[in-house]
Amino acid sequence: MSNTAVVEGFFEALNARRFEDWPRYMAADVIDHNKVIHGEPDEPGAAFEAFRRQLDAFGEGAMEPVELIAEGPKVVARLRVHGRHTGYHPRMPSPTGRTFEVEQIWIFTVRSGKIAEIRAVSDRLGMFLQLGWDWPE
Repeated sequence: MSNTAVVEGFFEALNARRFEDWPRYMAADVIDHNKVIHGEPDEPGAAFEAFRRQLDAFGEGAMEPVELIAEGPKVVARLRVHGRHTGYHPRMPSPTGRTFEVEQIWIFTVRSGKIAEIRAVSDRLGMFLQLGWDWPE
């Protein structure tokens, strides 16, 4: 499986909320250099629970790859990310029911056919404004 196919499969499993398939695409000790959810543990493998909690907070929505660029072990994904805040989130425990749509750039390192590292740049300010969340201090 190509590195691009690994990343495509990851997003398909993520968006379908097929948690049981995530280990096919992410290494057990994947390192996520981003805080997906405030307060998540900063340790290898923590990304699994962070993604699960994020999806729980946004019952409707998806992370849709618009463009994938691969070179060696790196795959860069430009994403359209959208959702509706329908569940608990540490930054805003009470669901607002509001929607958001932002662009994100993720950089994956794929080793031995699995995602080993994730880095991302996200329009969090745009997301917070659209959801009506307070900016963290």
